[in-house]
Amino acid sequence: MKLFDLHGKVALVCGGGRGIGKSIALGLAEAGADIAVVARTESEVEATAAEITATGRQAMGLTLDVSQVKEIGPVVARVTDELGPIDILYNVAGINIRQLAAELKEEEFDKVMDINFKGSYFMSQEVGKRMIARGQGGKIVNIASIVTAFGLPKITVYTGSKGALGQFTKGLAVEWAPHNIQVNALAPGFIATDLNTHLWTEEFTNWILTRTPAGRVGRPEDMVGTAIFLASSAADFVTGQVIYVDGGVHAGSWWPL
Repeated sequence: MKLFDLHGKVALVCGGGRGIGKSIALGLAEAGADIAVVARTESEVEATAAEITATGRQAMGLTLDVSQVKEIGPVVARVTDELGPIDILYNVAGINIRQLAAELKEEEFDKVMDINFKGSYFMSQEVGKRMIARGQGGKIVNIASIVTAFGLPKITVYTGSKGALGQFTKGLAVEWAPHNIQVNALAPGFIATDLNTHLWTEEFTNWILTRTPAGRVGRPEDMVGTAIFLASSAADFVTGQVIYVDGGVHAGSWWPL
């Protein structure tokens, strides 16, 4: 369907080297977009870019630590020069530090906030001002979390960063709506990735299953359909939304059936 066709579009996926970001990058490419994959690990961005190129789409992989704001502009400029003006931005890069609030160190707080919120803010600023100058609109999608809506213990700074990202999404959507730039957030539920495999004990898995009405753990590829929708013309009148792709966790009961 033309509504979901991304041919002729350029997407920058920040945090696209693995996990959810990689699945989104591959999904956008399958829908027709050319992709710039950006992340901290060179081998991962190159591998993802190679997979995309093998499908017939154009792709490039660039290393970037989004917490280093001064490095964002040159990366965005290079993507624009080599692939073309950016139509779609996905802010996926993020980290989590599990620590009791009473014991969290300032440097740990800064690390999480700098990547999860500050990096997304200034990447959006850099790409968005170019979209505004171009005058053809665009799509910006932030990756929020189920903790954008509620709290969980031992991840208070992560929760704070994702809560801030949800509110930033709404504010930016209002400010940039006159420029035909739609800004939304995709909020994954409990998703098994290579970043959190150490957590998936039998006890933890059972805890999640009792809280997920869909009755299973999420996978990175579960994000792809909504990711394509938010990047496409099908979402031209959707902005300022936090969309939960969580198997019903946000809507359902916290008690076993």
